[in-house]
Amino acid sequence: MKPTSIDADNPLGYQKESKLLINFAIPCIISMLVTALYNIVDQIFIGQGVGMLGNAATNIAFPLSTTCTAISLLLGIGGASNFSLELGAGNDKKASKSAGNAMMLMAVFGLSLFIIVVLFLTPMLKFFGATEDVLPYAQTYTRITSIGFPFLIANTGISKLILADGSPRYSMTSMLVGAIVNTILDPILIFVFDMGMAGAAIATITGQIISFCISLRYVFHFKHIRLTKDSFRLDLRHCQKIFALGASACFNQIAMTIVQIVMNNTLSHYGALSSYGSEIPLACAGIIAKVNMVFMAIVIGISQGTQPIVGFNYGARKYGRVKKTFLLAVGTATALSFVAFLCFQLFPRQIISIFGQGSDMYFTFAERYFKIYMFLTLANGIQPVSSNFFTSIGKSRLGVFMSLTRQIIFLLPLIVIFPLFMGIDGVMYAGPIADAAAAVVCVFFSVREMKELNAKQKEISGGSGAAATITG
Repeated sequence: MKPTSIDADNPLGYQKESKLLINFAIPCIISMLVTALYNIVDQIFIGQGVGMLGNAATNIAFPLSTTCTAISLLLGIGGASNFSLELGAGNDKKASKSAGNAMMLMAVFGLSLFIIVVLFLTPMLKFFGATEDVLPYAQTYTRITSIGFPFLIANTGISKLILADGSPRYSMTSMLVGAIVNTILDPILIFVFDMGMAGAAIATITGQIISFCISLRYVFHFKHIRLTKDSFRLDLRHCQKIFALGASACFNQIAMTIVQIVMNNTLSHYGALSSYGSEIPLACAGIIAKVNMVFMAIVIGISQGTQPIVGFNYGARKYGRVKKTFLLAVGTATALSFVAFLCFQLFPRQIISIFGQGSDMYFTFAERYFKIYMFLTLANGIQPVSSNFFTSIGKSRLGVFMSLTRQIIFLLPLIVIFPLFMGIDGVMYAGPIADAAAAVVCVFFSVREMKELNAKQKEISGGSGAAATITG
């Protein structure tokens, strides 16, 4: 299909959907993997250099990492979604205003989170489920990593705007360089300089600051807009749009944070009542959460890769392209989910062993937890793609609802109720039941939306045919 005069200089409107998805999804996947890699690399080296208590400490600090991701996605995805919709409609000035406002909000939120963590560090970590033995390790790690929160939020958020501007490789590079720096520094600071948890934290923030500097450079080189001082002046209407369109991705991360906090406390409480004790479930659950982050990073990367394609074409009323992009993304995510399912079921002990050694009881619990909790991983590709899709087409309320299905609506009540009757095993069985329920809900709404897109496309095709007949 040849480009029209409206989108002649933007390939989002005419290039083949599968090619666009590859071009945009792969950098998004790598960017999301990099975010997961920061946590994974720290977990691996801390497990080898510090031990089980160090692994448990990173699990306690994990809610703050997901909080940073939630804020960056709220502002990054929100700003990028509005940016794409305005570009597709030909409103360049509004697109630049959306980008500028999003970046200002990133700075405000990032600094605010840093201050809050510094002021309330110890009570916050105890609330997250830290035991007396784990608390000192978590304090050391979080006190340093909190310095990097403003840089992490800004870099992740700006990378979404860079992606929406049509530069997926640059977005990927900014994230990748920081992860490489972190990976190099981790073993040096932990083992060579014997800095333990502090070394891992310093390596993390160094990578985040370098990534931020690379992303900041792009702010002065957008391809489709020009940022001015007025772009950064906060406007209530633009802020409301950013919050509305970013709410789905944000709430999904907030939901993960809430679930992680409740799960940590549940595992600690019911673990103490079992033969495993409190620390083994905390350490194992933390490792499995980080491993699952790798899989979810790929799925979320696919869903984020569709955002500029879907947003632009929906704004340009090219509904056939919107539908095809969504179906491609769901199919790809589901295929990858099946591969992850096989890995989690067949190689749980090998995966756990990467993160250090432990007792026989430690590995016994970890293998059971892996196999049961992650049993319906093959259905987990549907929900992130669907919720992000609805956000991309401007249906933010439905996107928010779908983003909350697995974590808040289903999983959170189950991990509270099931252990009352099943003890610590109740946490394990809550996972697959929540996965199944969320998938059913998302399929229902997605099928309904596909029918609506078909109807809209027929209206446009019918109108074009009628106009051609009259003209003839």
